[in-house]
Amino acid sequence: MVAAAPISASDRAARLLGADDLERVIAIDRAHTGRSRRHFFEKRFAAAKSRPQDFIHVGVYRGGALRGFAIARIHRGEFGEVQAVAVLDAIGVATENQEIGIGQALMAELVDGMRRMGVARLRSEVEWRSHDLLRFFDASHFELAPRLALERSVTEPLAEASEEE
Repeated sequence: MVAAAPISASDRAARLLGADDLERVIAIDRAHTGRSRRHFFEKRFAAAKSRPQDFIHVGVYRGGALRGFAIARIHRGEFGEVQAVAVLDAIGVATENQEIGIGQALMAELVDGMRRMGVARLRSEVEWRSHDLLRFFDASHFELAPRLALERSVTEPLAEASEEE
């Protein structure tokens, strides 16, 4: 397989995602996850349309076709924070367009949009075994956050605390 040539700024365009991009976003995501997350993306697109001040959603296009996307939601004042923070919910680059700079172009567009909206930080979560995504985040200047992610099951009964007599 021959690697695609690196993408130049003059060879790409970036803009906000629109309703006509939904099917392509779902297809790019399915290629990476192995499943359709149609409902998730339909909800995100609808929310971004009705509350554009709460979302940043960008696409990078090459040859007129969507090659990658990034969707982030904005939190204002969450857990006592004063400055707005964006959370990267989804990012994807078409498999045939990876390793040519589209992911970095997406991050640049996302960061520019965040600055225009007064957002100070960008966060995301990733499974620690997702090595390719971790490398991408590292190359995109992400660092470990000074937070600890906690979770618990809500489907399993909680163990009763034993009382000492």
